[in-house]
Amino acid sequence: MKTIIYQVFTRLHGNRRTTRKGNGTLAENGCGKMGDIDAAELARLRRMGVSHVWYTGIVRHATQTDYSRCGIPRNHPAIVKGRAGSPYAITDYYDVDPDLAADVDNRMGEFAALVDRTHAAGMKVIIDFVPNHVARQYRSVCKPAGVADLGEGDDTGKGFDPQNNFYYCPGCSFEPGFDLDAHDGAGPYRECPAKATGNDHFDPHPGRNDWYETVKLNYGVDYYAGRVGHFNPTPGTWRKMLDILLFWAGKGIDGFRCDMAEMVPAEFWAWAIGKVKEAHPAMLFIGEVYNPGDYRRYIASGFDYLYDKVGMYDTMRAVTCGHAPASAITAAWQAVDDIRGNMLYFLENHDEQRLASDFFAGDARRGVPALVASALMQQNPFMLYAGQEYGERGMDKEGFSGRDGRTTIFDYWSIDTLCRAAEGRLTGAERELYATYVKVLGIAATDKAVGEGAFFDLEYANPHSPAFNPDRHYAFLRRCEGELLLVAVNFDSRSAGVEVNIPAHAFDFLGIAEGKAEATDLLTGDTARWNLAGDSPVAMSLPAWGARVWRVAQA
Repeated sequence: MKTIIYQVFTRLHGNRRTTRKGNGTLAENGCGKMGDIDAAELARLRRMGVSHVWYTGIVRHATQTDYSRCGIPRNHPAIVKGRAGSPYAITDYYDVDPDLAADVDNRMGEFAALVDRTHAAGMKVIIDFVPNHVARQYRSVCKPAGVADLGEGDDTGKGFDPQNNFYYCPGCSFEPGFDLDAHDGAGPYRECPAKATGNDHFDPHPGRNDWYETVKLNYGVDYYAGRVGHFNPTPGTWRKMLDILLFWAGKGIDGFRCDMAEMVPAEFWAWAIGKVKEAHPAMLFIGEVYNPGDYRRYIASGFDYLYDKVGMYDTMRAVTCGHAPASAITAAWQAVDDIRGNMLYFLENHDEQRLASDFFAGDARRGVPALVASALMQQNPFMLYAGQEYGERGMDKEGFSGRDGRTTIFDYWSIDTLCRAAEGRLTGAERELYATYVKVLGIAATDKAVGEGAFFDLEYANPHSPAFNPDRHYAFLRRCEGELLLVAVNFDSRSAGVEVNIPAHAFDFLGIAEGKAEATDLLTGDTARWNLAGDSPVAMSLPAWGARVWRVAQA
C-alpha cells in the first residue's frame, strides 16, 4: 500500500539521558546507539504503519570527539559544527559513525544487525547519501583495497579540472570571513590551497552562514566558466561516487535519501542510478530537490521520489498557521499533478521546525488536519520525523543548535518525548495525539482507497457559505473498487457543522451510485446515514483542529 517513511536521527533516538548540558560532550550528554533501536521499538513503528525507516547519520562524519584510539583520524574542532558534528559533513564514505556503536571496532557489524532487525520487523532501510560535499578533512581509512581516495591525484594547481574531485583556489589559504572558534591545544586550522565550500562558494573566504565545514565535490561542472559541463570522458568523481553507492547497496539497504540532489548534475544521477538499479532493481532513490523547475528533470534521471517542500509542505504550513486558505492545498497538488506519484509529502524532518514549536503551530494538535490531508489525499508517500507522533516541540537550546524550533543535528542530546514515551510518562494530550497518528497512518498504510484509489478534490464544489468555509475547511474523496472514503478536515480552532457538496461530476468520474449510504468515521467510530446524490450536500460536524475520515458503504 502507501509508503510511510519514518526518519530516525540515529544519534539521538535511543539516548535516554535527560541530565544534559548545552554544548555537552559525548561523556556528559550520552549518545543513542544502533542497538537501542531494538525489536520492540521497530515493532511499534510497524504497528504505526511505517514501511521504511530512514536512519539519518549512519555514515561517518566530522566530530569533535576523539576516536584516534580506534584508528579514526581526529578532526580539527574549528571546522566542526557542534560537539557531535553534522552528519552531512562526511569524513569517510565507507565507514559507520563510531558514535552509534556500542563496540566501535564492530560498528559495521552493528549496522548490519540493525538492517537485519528492521527487515525482520517487516520494514525497509533507507540511509543518507551525501553527494554534493564532504568534510574539509575528508580521509577514508575504511575504503576497500584498490579504491582511490577522494582528492587523490587531483591537480591542485587548477581551480577546475574535469578529473579533479574538488575545486581549488590555487595559491590561496583557507581564510574564512570570520574568526574560527579557538580550541585549546588545537592550533589554527590550515588548508592550502583552499578548497571551494560546499554551498557553491568558490573563494577561500566563506562566511559564518556558509557551509564552511564542507568542501564541494566536482562532477565535471566548471562553475568558473558559467556552469559548463564536461561529462565525456566520465569524470573521476562519478566513478568514485558510484562505487560508494554500490558499496552500501551491497550491505542490504533498500534506498538512499540523497542530500541536496539538485546541487549535483542530473546527468550524473541518470548515469549512476541506472547502474545501481541494474544491480539492485528495487533500490529506492529519494532526492532533496527544492526548485520546482528541476523536478521533472530529476525524476527523468531516475529518482523515485522528490521532496514536495516548496509546494505542499510550505502550503500546509501556511494553512496551519492561518497565513493561507485551505483552498490553497488544491493549487499545491495541481502544480505537480503530472508527477504526483513522485512527490514526497511531510510536515517535519531534521531541516524543518517542529510542528509544535513556537516557530510553527505552537501546539501539535493544530497539525492534525495537515497530517490527515497529507497522508490520505494522494497515493504518493508520506514521511514523519521521530517524536512528531508525540508532539515533540524542539524548543531546547542544545549547543551549536540554538533554540530554533528544530531538533539539533549538531549536538549530543536526547529527545524529550521519546524519553518519556519509553518510560510511560507521556501526558494525556501526547497519548491522544499518538493514538491519532496511529489511526491516520494505519489508514494510509492499509486502506486500498488511499494506497491505490483515485482522488477527487471537493474544494471547487464548496465555495464559501454558512455551511462551509474554504479558508479553514478542506475535503476530498478517495475511491477504489467499490470502496469510498470521504475526508474532511478543519484547520480552525473552533468546531463546525458543515455540509460538504459532492458534485455530479464526482459521481461520474469515480463511478459512485446515487442512493442511501451508511458512513463510519474511521477516527472515532461515529456513524451517519446519508442520501448520496449529485450536487446534494452531506452534513457532518468537524472538531476543532480535527478531521473526519468517513468510510461510505452503499446499499
